[in-house]
Amino acid sequence: MTALVLLMSLVALPAWSGPAQAPQPAVWAGTWATGVTTVPPASTTTLERQTIRQVVHTSIGGDAVRVRLSNEFGRAPVRIGAAHVARRAGSTGADIDPATDRALTFGGAGGVLMPPGAPLFSDPVPLALPAGADLVISIYLPERTPVGTVHAFSYQRNLIADGDVTAAPSVTPVTEIYQWFLLSGISVSTRARGASAIAAFGDSITDGASTQNDANHRWPDALAARLHGTRGVVNLGISGNRLLHDPNPTPGAEGFAAWFGANALSRFDRDVIAQPGVGAAIVLLGINDIGQPGGVAPASEAVTAEEIIAAHRQLIARAHASGLRIYAGTLLPFKGDTLGFYTEANEAKRAAVNQWLRTSQEYDGVADFEAAVRDPADPLRLRPDFNSGDGLHPNDAGMAAMAEAIPLHWFR
Repeated sequence: MTALVLLMSLVALPAWSGPAQAPQPAVWAGTWATGVTTVPPASTTTLERQTIRQVVHTSIGGDAVRVRLSNEFGRAPVRIGAAHVARRAGSTGADIDPATDRALTFGGAGGVLMPPGAPLFSDPVPLALPAGADLVISIYLPERTPVGTVHAFSYQRNLIADGDVTAAPSVTPVTEIYQWFLLSGISVSTRARGASAIAAFGDSITDGASTQNDANHRWPDALAARLHGTRGVVNLGISGNRLLHDPNPTPGAEGFAAWFGANALSRFDRDVIAQPGVGAAIVLLGINDIGQPGGVAPASEAVTAEEIIAAHRQLIARAHASGLRIYAGTLLPFKGDTLGFYTEANEAKRAAVNQWLRTSQEYDGVADFEAAVRDPADPLRLRPDFNSGDGLHPNDAGMAAMAEAIPLHWFR
């Protein structure tokens, strides 16, 4: 009998499975972002009693989202009458899935005044978001509003519609735009192990210039796809951006140079360090410092290779001081470009910067973008099948090749 009781007690005991695993704590990480700029006075869009409906392609998924609006370059307050976020219905257009529609609040209020010079974070809203999903953000402006903060080149079709249609499954546009207005970021709450964000910090090549509209074929998009949603990838590329100088156009360029953004050294804290959950940055900058003095900047702003390298060292120091890993990409070849960037002197500067990037070991790692896209028959040019046509910007296939050149072990 004693033996039987002992046997029954052993059977009743649960199997030992080791220490209980604590649940992974939720963290906030950027899943989409864009660098914002001021607007040229002649290109200011003024809206009143209208809704801006904008589409963004996310990277990492989560179970709640938070939207970052921006009036950082506006000169007057912006009244937000209502704002919504939803998953896109289908893979094209700007229709929303009504079951996923969420009204955004700001400190509990549906409407809010956004001061000039300030960003505005929404309250978190629960929303199941898989990696690589498309979100639609709808913002209603009830008052006359000159839009002073934009991302000029979205390569994504967005809509403006009359009235407050922020919750409408489908809207009838009065205007189509290929910009993002008053919108600068989306972050998600995620319990994915090691979740963080990677900031792609660059110029038009990072921004996606010359890639197919509505296709999300920028190199940061291709990197996010390679990472399969394990990290957020946020694109802070601004077309025309330079390391050392703000826009200072020559006559005839005033109509667009404001969109080139403040110099990269001045915007690094706002656009990179302040990103939610950022753990690393990839920098691709310097080609406009080399080439623009021949085109849309005064010759007095011509810089040396040594000055470009010194600017990179500043980015490295500031990233490391904030606990970020920082990587770089080599500058792409541009012989035969149609924009007037190439000269033998400019090529010598590019070669000197790339030599420093490859050999100095000052960045935490360097992706050899140049090697990935150069023409084997003429290494100073883009490969013909990677050339968008202007000799400076890679096409969609070239962007994919750049993403493949980034070692994924950097982010493990």
